[in-house]
Amino acid sequence: MSEILLPFLAAILGGALRVGVPFLFVSLGECLTEKSGRINLGLEGVLVLSAMAAFGGSYLSGSPWIGVLVAAATGAALALLHGLLCSLPRVNDVATGIALMLLGTGLAFYLGKPLIQPQAMQLPPLALGSWSDSALFQSALQVNPLLPLGLLLAVGMYWGFARTRWGLLVRLAGDSASATKALGYSVNGIRIAATAAGGAIAGLGGASLTLFYPGSWNEGISSGQGLIAVALVIFARWSPLRCVGAALLFGGAGAIGPALQSIGISSGYNLFSAVPYVLTLVILVISCRPGKVADGSPGELSSAR
Repeated sequence: MSEILLPFLAAILGGALRVGVPFLFVSLGECLTEKSGRINLGLEGVLVLSAMAAFGGSYLSGSPWIGVLVAAATGAALALLHGLLCSLPRVNDVATGIALMLLGTGLAFYLGKPLIQPQAMQLPPLALGSWSDSALFQSALQVNPLLPLGLLLAVGMYWGFARTRWGLLVRLAGDSASATKALGYSVNGIRIAATAAGGAIAGLGGASLTLFYPGSWNEGISSGQGLIAVALVIFARWSPLRCVGAALLFGGAGAIGPALQSIGISSGYNLFSAVPYVLTLVILVISCRPGKVADGSPGELSSAR
């Protein structure tokens, strides 16, 4: 029994750590954006475009870290456009986000055509399994070097929202636009800055897709992870620390199919690949009931936008 269970658990652990990293960065970016009172459904476009930009930056420069910086800058630029458009009168966040999602994916598909075949320099893995004598766990714990950055960002955002002036202003803009204006602060300015910063963080998720796992550029690289992140933030109750656990949960759910294949079970593979999407639907059905405001939701998001 242990000969089957141990490889399965190792595959789930490794899959959660690999697949969960893009979820972590995109959910943290969306958490920051929504804390300011704005929804960015365009993060799917941000993720895809930044993934392409990361791969292109690494391929052209020969350095994966330059690719990471390019991805963050690309994500910030597209999210900044979203923030600027949403600051205009009578512009809807959701409709603008959908338009930006289409723009981002369209640009990525068009500009990324020459990058489908080439190979770019990849991020070097962090070997966290050297303590174990098991080759399975050593392989599972070859983690993305961006993962520690994601964990630090989650802790920093949690601390920042609770203890810093900028964190208070972001929360204030998200909870009450009128109170923010009464104190003399620009609601649009805060939301634009938070949206752009959230896009930069989400861009790191795009870099982790093409520069670590799966480590290549193709037009189906995202598989809707940017949209799933919106449900993930709701599940995490707008807490950066809970986003870490939620990202690992979604990463583990996405790893069930490959984990079963690793122990010789291939039937129903496509069914298990749908687990993250089923989980998303379950979370939305439970959390988004008519007339019910989810715990932790910014006040401005619960009103008609």
